[in-house]
Order: sequence, then C-alpha cells, then structure tokens
Amino acid sequence: MVIPIHDRNPVRRAPVVTYVIIALNFAVFLVQPIAFSSLGGGVNTAQACRQEAFFRRWGAIPRELLSNEQLPETVLAPAGPEHCLVGPPDYEKQPVVSAVTATFLHGGWLHLLGNMLFLFVFGNNVEDRLGRVRFLLSYVGWGLIATYLFALTVSGSTGVVVGASGAVAGVLGAYLVLFPRARVTSLVPFLFFIPLPLPAWVVLGSWFLLQALYSIGPGVTEGAGVAYLAHVAGFVAGFVAAKLYGKRRAA
Repeated sequence: MVIPIHDRNPVRRAPVVTYVIIALNFAVFLVQPIAFSSLGGGVNTAQACRQEAFFRRWGAIPRELLSNEQLPETVLAPAGPEHCLVGPPDYEKQPVVSAVTATFLHGGWLHLLGNMLFLFVFGNNVEDRLGRVRFLLSYVGWGLIATYLFALTVSGSTGVVVGASGAVAGVLGAYLVLFPRARVTSLVPFLFFIPLPLPAWVVLGSWFLLQALYSIGPGVTEGAGVAYLAHVAGFVAGFVAAKLYGKRRAA
C-alpha cells in the first residue's frame, strides 16, 4: 500500500466541512481517557477501564445496532487495580446514534492520524464537487452504511466498533469516480518511502484491493481488530453515490 500525502487537484473554495470534521475528530480524541497516557506507551488498568466505558457508551456495538436495544450490562468504572466494574448502564443509549458518534472515536494516535490524513488529502475535492451540505450528509451516510453492513457480519458481537475509516472510505470511493486521473503524491514503502506522483486510480484502487483481500472471512483480521469489511462497504457506498450524483459541479 502507498501512503498519500498530497494531490494535485485544486479546489474552488475552502473545504470548510472537511476541516471541521477533522477538527472534531481531534477534539473528541483529546477528551478520551487514554488520549495523553497512550503517548507514553503505558495505560494502567484504571485508564483502560475508563476508556472501555467511554467506548461502550459512545461507540457502535453490533448486537445493539441490529436489535436496536441497549445491552443490559456495560463497563462502568475501575474496580480495583486489576478489574473493571460491570453493571447496568446508568445512561440511555440510542444505537443508531452510536453508529454516528462512533465515527468520531479512535483507538490511538496512529488510528486517528491515518484516517485524518486520507480525509485531508481527498476530502477537499469531494466536498468541492458535491457541495458542503451534500458532502456532510454523504459522509455521515457512508459511515452509517459501513458500520451497519459490518455489524451484519458479526451480528452477535458485543465488541465495540470505532473509527472514521468507514466514512473516509466513502470519500475515497467518491474521489475515484470523480477524479480518477488526478495526480496523488504518495510515499511508497517498498521503495524506501520515496514520494512518487501516481494516478488516483492506482492509489485508491490498490488501497481498495488490499482492504478487500483482508476482509475475506469475518471482516476482521485476527489479532489486528480492524474492520476491513467496513472499509470495503464504505468505499463501495461512496463509489456508487458518486456515480449517482454524476459529475455535475455543485452550485
């Protein structure tokens, strides 16, 4: 896989929505319990419990999404040096809303920075072509589609799904339709990270192929905890949406 860092594709106006989404993702991450402790490489049990409680409240849980009912038990707080307190939730959670809030949560700095890099490079042009309101609604919609389709493959799971990657994948799918020949300066790992200008169809096509290959099976690479199938679903949703929108410029 290559790492995109810049595209040669000017926009007509400032991508306000893209910048706001990026800012919100960083702001939300900074209020997470492990935001700063994770920098030092060490998270104690109390911090891990608070983070898990935070994720279970605001993240998407497949069983909740498909039943539209909140789980009867959740992680509440630390309970001693080695355990988390588990019990009935002291809040009311709307599963469909959690599918949206989950797209603003991330499991670490690398998770956050990777998603925001792709959104920064490709989001501005998609927003410019679709228009700000349509882009915002599409971004949220792509995230919902990715999250729910992934949930269907692990319907009984009570694990938490977080991250903007499903919505960002929708942006990538739309970009591939709208600007397939745009030049994207990318770092190529197997060439010692030499920056090369590559067509968008090469960069995004290879990214999608990699996600599709990794998604074979349950949709999560064992041990990695990455919902690759959500990436595939989001990308396809963005690709189809851009086809339906056509290549008309937003007024």
